[in-house]
Amino acid sequence: MNIAFFLLPKSRIAFLYDDCSLRQGLEKMKHYGYTAIPVISRDNKYVGTVSEGDFLWYLVDDGKNIKRSKISDIENTPISRIVHPKKNPPVGITSPIEDLVTSSINQNFVPVVDDINNFIGIVTRSDILKYYYSNLGTAMPDLTFIRANASDF
Repeated sequence: MNIAFFLLPKSRIAFLYDDCSLRQGLEKMKHYGYTAIPVISRDNKYVGTVSEGDFLWYLVDDGKNIKRSKISDIENTPISRIVHPKKNPPVGITSPIEDLVTSSINQNFVPVVDDINNFIGIVTRSDILKYYYSNLGTAMPDLTFIRANASDF
C-alpha cells in the first residue's frame, strides 16, 4: 500500500494561493466549512496550511488587544502573512505509509507533495481511520482489543 491509495487530488479539494487576501481565505473557509486549508504558491509549491486560529491571532495585537483593522486591511493583506510553513508539514508521495499515519495523528489532513515539492493533494485523517477500521483483521493482524468497563476511566 502507498500514499496514492488515500490521495484526494488537488482538483477535488479547496486550497488557497499565498497571494490571496485574508478576506478571500476567510470566505473560502466559510463556504466549504473548513477549519484549515492548504496554501500553495502560483507555481504549485506547497507553502503551508492556514487555520481559523491563524486568522484570529492575526487580528489579536501582540496577544492582548484586538487590532483596530479596517476592512481594507483584510482585503489587502495576503495569506502569506499568516501562514506558518512548519505547521502541517507535507509528506512526499513516495514516503512510507508510516510517515502518513504518524503525520495524521496531529493533523486533520496531511498535504502531499511530489519529489519537487509540487502540491498534489491531501489525505484526510478520517479516510485513514475508515480504512484501518474496515480492515482491522488484515491491516493490523497483531491488534488485540481489551474490553474496558466504564468504571475504569
